Amino acid sequence: MIQYAAWWLDMCWTSLGNRLRNICRKRLVLGAAAVLLAGPALAESPASAPDRSAVHFRVDEGLNINSFLRQGPVAAHLVLKSGADPRILVAFPAGNSGVALWFEHQAPATWRLDKAPTPVIQSDAQGRPLYGLTFEATIDAKVLAPKKALLSSVRVLRDYGADGRAPPSVMVAPSIEGRRMVWRRDRLDGHAGYLLSVEATHGSLEGGRFLAAPDGRIGLRVTALSGETPLTGIGGPDLLTDKAAADPKTKATLAFLSYREKFLAGSWRFNTYFGRDTLMSMRLLMPALQPAAIEGGLASVLARLSRDGEVAHEEDIGEFAVLDHLKAGQGLSDAPTFDYAMIDSSYMLAPVAAAWLIDDPRGAARAAAFLASHTGRVGAPDETVGSALVRNLRFVLTQTGPFADAPTRDHLLKLKDGKMAGQWRDSDIGLGLGRYPFDVNAVLAPAALNAIAAMDRAGLLTPYLSPEDRETFAEASRRAAVWTSKAAAYFEVTVPQAVARVKVAEFAKAQAVPDGAALASLGSGPVRFDALSLNADGSPVAIVNSDESFDLLFGHPGPRRLHDEVTAMMRPFPAGLMTGVGLLVANPAYVSDPAKLFPLFTRNAYHGLVVWSWQQALLAAGLQRQLARADLPADLRAALTTAQARLWTVIEATKAVSNSELWSWTYVDGAYRVVPFGAAAGDADEANAAQLWSTVFLALKPPSSIRPTR
Repeated sequence: MIQYAAWWLDMCWTSLGNRLRNICRKRLVLGAAAVLLAGPALAESPASAPDRSAVHFRVDEGLNINSFLRQGPVAAHLVLKSGADPRILVAFPAGNSGVALWFEHQAPATWRLDKAPTPVIQSDAQGRPLYGLTFEATIDAKVLAPKKALLSSVRVLRDYGADGRAPPSVMVAPSIEGRRMVWRRDRLDGHAGYLLSVEATHGSLEGGRFLAAPDGRIGLRVTALSGETPLTGIGGPDLLTDKAAADPKTKATLAFLSYREKFLAGSWRFNTYFGRDTLMSMRLLMPALQPAAIEGGLASVLARLSRDGEVAHEEDIGEFAVLDHLKAGQGLSDAPTFDYAMIDSSYMLAPVAAAWLIDDPRGAARAAAFLASHTGRVGAPDETVGSALVRNLRFVLTQTGPFADAPTRDHLLKLKDGKMAGQWRDSDIGLGLGRYPFDVNAVLAPAALNAIAAMDRAGLLTPYLSPEDRETFAEASRRAAVWTSKAAAYFEVTVPQAVARVKVAEFAKAQAVPDGAALASLGSGPVRFDALSLNADGSPVAIVNSDESFDLLFGHPGPRRLHDEVTAMMRPFPAGLMTGVGLLVANPAYVSDPAKLFPLFTRNAYHGLVVWSWQQALLAAGLQRQLARADLPADLRAALTTAQARLWTVIEATKAVSNSELWSWTYVDGAYRVVPFGAAAGDADEANAAQLWSTVFLALKPPSSIRPTR
């Protein structure tokens, strides 16, 4: 029971700052672990401190068995990958760390999880605690030959999976201990590191290979551990209110990704803070989240702002931070480093903050106290939430000033020099090679300015503004009006009816899907939609895209614009984005250079002809918000209501994969079918089985015409 002491104190000391709590926890756990040197099993939690944050669930998707475990200080995600390239991987939210073992290519084989993971706390040779899990599994293979083992940051594991490369400094050879192969090492800076033990329980270990028993199967007992400091989980009534949907699987997914220190973007690949993911999730989950959870998420973003007020996209922590500092010639430091390459998050913070501080009565009642609280920022722990927020708002006002004064294309917001990504489609081809993103310019920048004006009018910012700030902040409303009226026009695409019909028919043939409903949806006039982005020369990248949903959630589009946005997305693919398995995030059917762009936007591309769960949620929330308006013409309201029903029909039809990051599809026997992303050899990457912003349906309700099946 002693090994639970640090966790129990965390649950009691929630009023303490993270830094002080972590110091106390480290000291107490080190003492407890020294007493329990040999204890591989985790004792039951004390009856006086029930673990309301405990989580244990499983998701089978494509080739992967995903088993999630959080109990006390242990949090881990096991991924068993079947197929011709088997893999064992365990990712830990603590330090974004992980261990993985890849096996040599072979005949396709299938894993079976015989004994679900159970938590483990052990000590290393120096008496320092290691946290993790143990499980037993069987695979129907004649031989398993280890190819590569990596024990390090999840970022290292992720990069190796993408390009087969890893820093030589993290490599470690196994030791053979009877029927076990064991990989163990300290972190590069000498801190407690990692352990991976793989023991043959059925079959044998000979010559560094696991061999099957006479029945053709190999049984393994695996223990995976990390020495990173555990995070403090949030779950149950501490996380969600009674307004959350009754969906145990989604609640468990959200709980696994929720910690007092931060929310994790997704597991296994993004097991740490991501600014955009946190902000979008806080905004969409807001009606169902507890106030402390919302404010904790916002504070985690504010604590990671740059000096100029930019929102951090991602953090490098644990051993990946050590690698960053070594590469920069800064020695063995594990101080977190932050990536500020993305531009969209910096314009998302203000409207999300305003949604809580002004629009939500709970947040409005707590606004003054929250703004006066501290962010816990490293190096400036006494900085207030209000001061940090103003730093971001000041950045927004500075960046949007040139366009507000002279609304030319050159003054639009563009990707940073040398970067191919800068908003949520953060792959090199996500914006169709464009430089000026639609969502940032046409929606998020004006939304941020409107939010600044609203918070300024409410007096929330007054205690944190300098005399110079007051004059600039008073300009927010005027600048918002210019951005709202001028920016979107640069992205407007109009395709003549005859041209559209030819392009849709040709693309349907290329994708081997029917074109009847798509062609009928084009009507008789020109086809209008907003370009995904603008090229460097200002020409539009004419890809139909789901980013118009941002305008429905954050904007106040006029009737014609609202009609065009919803119509463009809701047309049946390949005229629009709707399929029987969900809303695609991109459709290049109308581009003028298909030879260049068609190969980049396929069913295997990370931001191609695929469905992202949270983008469907974004559209669902946006439609709900627009239908709450009182100024819509009757025919437009009817069209939005129809679109809402169609969208929720496919959302409910694909609920089995709704917590996943994304999925692809195939068209077979006259219908669209879900294909897990990452299952096909040509897929650009592997999808997360648990994604933070895919849990937002907990706060969204289908229209009364749709019977929920969750």
